[in-house]
Amino acid sequence: MTIAVTGATGQLGALVVRDLVRAVDPASVVAVVRDPAKATGLAAQGVQVRPATYAEPDALATAFAGVDDLLFVSSSEVGQRVDQHRAVIDAAVAAGVGRVVYTSAPRATTSSLVLAPEHKFTEEYLAASGLPATILRNNWYTENYLGQIEIARKTGTLVAAAGAGRVASASRADFAAAAVAVLTQDGHAGRVYELGGDHAWDYDELAAALAEIVGSPVRYRAVDGPTLIGILQQTGMDEGTAGFVARLDGDIAGGALGEVTGELSALIGRPTTPLLEGLRAAAG
Repeated sequence: MTIAVTGATGQLGALVVRDLVRAVDPASVVAVVRDPAKATGLAAQGVQVRPATYAEPDALATAFAGVDDLLFVSSSEVGQRVDQHRAVIDAAVAAGVGRVVYTSAPRATTSSLVLAPEHKFTEEYLAASGLPATILRNNWYTENYLGQIEIARKTGTLVAAAGAGRVASASRADFAAAAVAVLTQDGHAGRVYELGGDHAWDYDELAAALAEIVGSPVRYRAVDGPTLIGILQQTGMDEGTAGFVARLDGDIAGGALGEVTGELSALIGRPTTPLLEGLRAAAG
């Protein structure tokens, strides 16, 4: 069985490939990468390295040749995902891929989360393609908050418009382990998994975790969306990006990322990584 991973040198994809080569014959793993120069270490382990980006349909079809299972890691380019994801799925059909495992977003087809529409499109397009599929609806990565550590160190404050919302985050390593389980074990075809941490934490808990890491008090300052946009613009962030961040916080306040399902820990056979532990590991 040949298993391919898109974005194989990216933050999630690299962890999946790392775990795959420990679980299966490295020669059966295909790393689909933007820049082969960044994958020389994988090639040295016996992994097949094939170049292709999400904007290159022909290269994608070539990269997917002979692939039984494809882990389709969603594009990181928000706003461009519809065209890019369509190209990946069309290439998988053209190459005769046996199954696609797609990394989506929580409750993608029904959620009001600002990121959900592109994932909704992808899930529906994948279903219409006729390809057998498994959907991994990944909640937030704990590593998304890595940048807050230095801000907390300098200011002693965590500023957000998330209200009392909760986030069931887990580490990228947790989500990677789930992907490997689904790729290497039977019984997952046609399944949709809502994956997230075992505990949904609030921003007071995030502030406390940041305080543990920086070694000084950190306070959560809850603000409304327009206030957050103004604060972010004062730091040099452009208006569009600031508005997007505020919208995400508003989605968190509304409960879009707070669901705890237990499906991630069940797939990986262990508890998910706690918030503090995940942040400490990400901080190095």
